[in-house]
Amino acid sequence: MIDRDAFGRMLDESARLLLENAEVLSDIDSKFGDGDHGITITKIAKLVQEQVAGRDSDQSIKDFLDDLGMAAMAVRGGSAGPLYGTMIGGLGVDLADDESVIDADAARRMFAGCLAEMQDITNAQVGDKTMMDALIPAVEAAQACASDDPAAVFAAAAAAAEAGAKASEGFASKFGRARSYGDQTIGTPDAGAVSTSLFLRGLAEGASH
Repeated sequence: MIDRDAFGRMLDESARLLLENAEVLSDIDSKFGDGDHGITITKIAKLVQEQVAGRDSDQSIKDFLDDLGMAAMAVRGGSAGPLYGTMIGGLGVDLADDESVIDADAARRMFAGCLAEMQDITNAQVGDKTMMDALIPAVEAAQACASDDPAAVFAAAAAAAEAGAKASEGFASKFGRARSYGDQTIGTPDAGAVSTSLFLRGLAEGASH
């Protein structure tokens, strides 16, 4: 079981990994994008740290994720703020108001809700070279994980996200500024897919501690 404090530590680990890799993310993004993905991700990661540190200990996980998602949506810097805000807030949509711990079933519901929310704002699929290249396989892996250990669900999702981000190297961009470069983008991973895999890796590593 993952309680509210443990989930806060999971988010802190995600933020740490994102901050640690911010320059790498901007470098990837500079190839065919605006080169600022790491800068925006830094803002989001610092926001996560601030919100976790200042959270109300009585607030439900669902409400906390909703508040954090809304705050992330307001982060300026291209599409990353709204996308991350939707992804983070989406993790809470299928949780009950009074759920104070995350079991394996809740973890699977978190991923399902997250994907549903994302699909409301983007029709990107695996192969389109977006963050969905990491998120969709992660959600599928979470649903397929039959373990009754929530940490195992997060671990399965993180491993699939990393594989998806790596696979994005082989795709041509179909969204955003990079789309105009077409096949030239093959060989470079999608920055959003990489940052998404880092976010999910942080959750998994935090859950296993």
